[in-house]
Amino acid sequence: MVDVVAGTGAVLVVGSAATAVVDVATPSSAGAHAASGSATNNVRSQGRTPATLPTAPANSGDATVAPVDHKQVAAGRLAAVEEELRAISRWMYEHPEIAFEERETSARLVAFLRDQGLEVEHPAHGLETAFAAHTGDDGPEVVICAEYDALPGIGHACGHNLIAAAALGAGHALAGVAGELGFRVTVLGTPAEEQKGGKVDLIRAGAFEGAAAAMMVHPAPMNVLDPAALAVRHVDVHFHGKESHAAFAPQLGINALDAFVQAYVNVSTLRQHLYPTDKIHGIVTHGGDAPNVIPGYTRSSWYVRAGTRDRLEELTERVMACFAAGAAATGCTWETEEVGHPYDDLVTNPTLAEIFDDNMRQLGRTMLRGAELAPGAAGSTDMGNVSHVVPSLHPFLDLESGEAVNHQPEFAAHTITPAGDRVIHDGALAMAWTVIDLAITDRWSEL
Repeated sequence: MVDVVAGTGAVLVVGSAATAVVDVATPSSAGAHAASGSATNNVRSQGRTPATLPTAPANSGDATVAPVDHKQVAAGRLAAVEEELRAISRWMYEHPEIAFEERETSARLVAFLRDQGLEVEHPAHGLETAFAAHTGDDGPEVVICAEYDALPGIGHACGHNLIAAAALGAGHALAGVAGELGFRVTVLGTPAEEQKGGKVDLIRAGAFEGAAAAMMVHPAPMNVLDPAALAVRHVDVHFHGKESHAAFAPQLGINALDAFVQAYVNVSTLRQHLYPTDKIHGIVTHGGDAPNVIPGYTRSSWYVRAGTRDRLEELTERVMACFAAGAAATGCTWETEEVGHPYDDLVTNPTLAEIFDDNMRQLGRTMLRGAELAPGAAGSTDMGNVSHVVPSLHPFLDLESGEAVNHQPEFAAHTITPAGDRVIHDGALAMAWTVIDLAITDRWSEL
């Protein structure tokens, strides 16, 4: 039988003549779960229940050696490296690197994977800061995506330090069972998720070709099994006018800042006619050089989002009309520059979601469904593009961040709390167990 020793996170595997103890590394207050009755009550109050491992296969007769439970093997392997994973996450928090500049970060992640015996390509697929770590000899391939770029100015406020650590943990946990169960695992380092869309480059380079499934986990203010993610396009807009002295000869100038202001007002006017899943937001990144000079040039950055890629194309056309009208009203010329790649909406594979949900329940997390949330309460991810070419899973795991949400400095600070350590532990183990369940039950054809 299998049980969890109260307050320790250890698992007792009891046979007729032997008892083994496996630590599932349920985190303690030093980077893990608190081991007390009050902690159990706190877990329940946060929508979590005490963790239990799946029951081991029953022994036949009075054998003293229990059959191998691959999930216990994975849990033990994760426990052995969990302290190092937490250290990596904290190091990333203290050393944030933005999109396509993750040189030290990718090197740190690669070093861990090589130390654990995985075969690693770095750089990989034509990207300097991408990597691909492999384990397993044959069978279906599962790609576990690691994100690790930070946000400009606010660091790891999207929790990519936790995403990377969980991916490394899952890869290491599965390395001990992949050969026996007949599947392959690739831990894929995917740079530049923020704005640039590194996964699109990796798709085009063949990184996901032939994969049976792809998955990752993402910290958030709540547990969501199949969150929505919107299609998005990132655009810079340039308005060109003519400089002149703002007091002595303003009539000779053509004000490029006025063009931006008019375009911004036009977009704001458009918003009342949009669907809840349509989103437009922009900032001015260059508005002029001096107050007494009519601005001859302005630059602004915009995100246009929609529920599907088709709707995104429709909405983009209307937003472009807002820019054109601002230019026409002020006598400016204008041009746009696409930044990175457009992202697709996210499609969650139902089989992966079902299995992952079962495993999360065993770890004490109750997952909401995306349909229970407001349709417009969504961001965007280049994992959406992956989900259109490979069966994919991208669940949210609760960081217990209170009122703090993604892309706030307070959210970044929560990634190095015990709740952040639990995201690493639960995310890594649930992904590993999901792949093990796929293999044991041979549900590959359902993906």
